[in-house]
Amino acid sequence: MKFHQLSIPGLLLLEPEVFHDERGFLMVSYNQQAFDEAAGAPVMFVQENHSQSSHNVLRGLHYQIRQPQGKLVRAIQGSIFDVAVDIRPDSPTFGQWAAELLSAENRRQMWIPPGFAHGFLVMSERAEVLYRLTAYYAPQQQRSIRWDDPALAIDWPLSQPPLLSAKDRAAPLLSQTELRD
Repeated sequence: MKFHQLSIPGLLLLEPEVFHDERGFLMVSYNQQAFDEAAGAPVMFVQENHSQSSHNVLRGLHYQIRQPQGKLVRAIQGSIFDVAVDIRPDSPTFGQWAAELLSAENRRQMWIPPGFAHGFLVMSERAEVLYRLTAYYAPQQQRSIRWDDPALAIDWPLSQPPLLSAKDRAAPLLSQTELRD
């Protein structure tokens, strides 16, 4: 597996080595020792979520104020435009974002450490996404940032308005959000 540092320190793109033959393929999708080394510290996952969404669904930008979650994100069907926004108030890259195309075809994964908001846009007709989490989901800690916040200027590859949940439609701007207790 190859690990690529993205434009914001801490964000990683994981690219597996895939072995093909007449039977199909084999790849290592996760190796704890290699991942910990690339992440720079031991990481423990406590929960895995699986979502399925239709074309043009945008989920995010989500984070938790207590129990911040690190996320290892992977598309196992279809493709997504996966986005991470640095919301660490003391970070020199606060408010900056990075994105990667994750798909069943490229088999890439994105590591988003705690301290980032996360969202994705479904690019294919349908997508299934797996994400491993370093902290349990705590609904009372869940917060959102508006997906189209002009201060973030995320370049979503949209040809029409996205399909959003009511929660995501009502999300505040980054400047109006609660980042810490």
